[in-house]
Amino acid sequence: MMDSLRAALDAALDTGGDFAEIFLEDNRTHNLQMLGGRVELINSNRAHGAGVRVFNGLNAIYAYTNETDREGLLRCARQAASAVSAQKTSRACAQTFVVPVLSTPFPILEPPSQTDTHKKLDYLRMADAAARAVSPEIEQVSCTISDGEQDVTIANSEGLYVEDKRVRTRLACLAVASDGQEKQQGFEGPGAGMGYELFSSRVDPTQVGRDAAKTAHLMLHAPVCPAGVMPVVIDNAFGGVIFHEACGHGLEATSVAFGTSVFCDKLGQKIAADCVTAVDDGTMPYEWGSLRVDDEGMVTTRLVLIENGVLKNYMIDKLNARRMGMPPTGSGRRQSYQNAPTSRMRNTYIAAGTDDESEMIATMGNGLYAKKLGGGSVDTATGSFNFAVSEGYLVKDGKIVSPVRGASLIGKGAEILLKIDRVGRNMTMAQGLCGSLSGNVPVNIGQPMIRVTQMTVGGRA
Repeated sequence: MMDSLRAALDAALDTGGDFAEIFLEDNRTHNLQMLGGRVELINSNRAHGAGVRVFNGLNAIYAYTNETDREGLLRCARQAASAVSAQKTSRACAQTFVVPVLSTPFPILEPPSQTDTHKKLDYLRMADAAARAVSPEIEQVSCTISDGEQDVTIANSEGLYVEDKRVRTRLACLAVASDGQEKQQGFEGPGAGMGYELFSSRVDPTQVGRDAAKTAHLMLHAPVCPAGVMPVVIDNAFGGVIFHEACGHGLEATSVAFGTSVFCDKLGQKIAADCVTAVDDGTMPYEWGSLRVDDEGMVTTRLVLIENGVLKNYMIDKLNARRMGMPPTGSGRRQSYQNAPTSRMRNTYIAAGTDDESEMIATMGNGLYAKKLGGGSVDTATGSFNFAVSEGYLVKDGKIVSPVRGASLIGKGAEILLKIDRVGRNMTMAQGLCGSLSGNVPVNIGQPMIRVTQMTVGGRA
């Protein structure tokens, strides 16, 4: 295989490119869904192919194929090379491969491909039954298990050759409550870079179903939220979606390199409150967004983005590193061999602070406690966002007095960072898929409980 890759890299450089890369993938996935108490879907998929990328200065050409034998790789490499129009003064050649020393892979105790389908269905039934038991008003429950085993090989003309295996498993439960006139929903979706030992070490399917249904039922009977500008306490895990969407994307080279981010040219400057430190970490054991190497073959790192309010780093892939004149940070990611990589987040979170969580609420006066956030919209160029609060509570005189529904949080990421005055001690993360130029990739979002001194809350009262 190494000889074939070397030949394909040489072919990719034949028309004057100055860098070439090959990404091979063999990805096996399984999806099982239970809807309305019945098994609705069981499917297995396999994606197998290779992508060839060629750089000519700041230009990049990408081609991919399902044919991964020597001739297939050569054809794909020649197709990519045909789009390079460089004047050849001297032809570049692929260097001798060197295999980097990687960290020891985390053991996978129950690989998805070796786990019986009936066992997987049992986990779905447990979540489904627990959700339905919460209340007769839970009218619909959808539970899904998805898993994947991805083998990748990455080689480039600079002499890199690396192989890696990625395993992920996730359970998701969506519960809908109805009183005949209105509907509310709750969602839980825990996952990890693990096999089915996930359910003996981290995730209780019964609790997942119960928590999703409790949120739906609670919000069904909650009064509507008042609108206004007020202090807001945002809780763990799901609250991290604001930093991810409104700030994290603005720190990716995908936007910074082209001058479309509000955080351009602000390295070393204060962009957040002193109590805020934010990290993008690809090295965390078994986490949903963790990788031993990124999709460009670079060893992943723990990257401090913001330290005590000061911007320290951007997330940079190989091509945008050229544009920015800065080194890549192990942040190149892609959905599959059909996608060229670009800068993406991994496990991105606001780091734990030192503040007492109960004190945050007790001293906030009148405001909103946002326990869970749902979907929303973001303008990544400005950081402006609007996120629905899927589970929220009204606070009066420092006391939680009532759940409320229909709330939303509105603001700009850069402004909110400066208005955080409390950061709690317990950081947790939630799992999701993030979409961008290189497709959908698994990421963690997270934070401790934080308090924002003033924030616009949308509501119906």
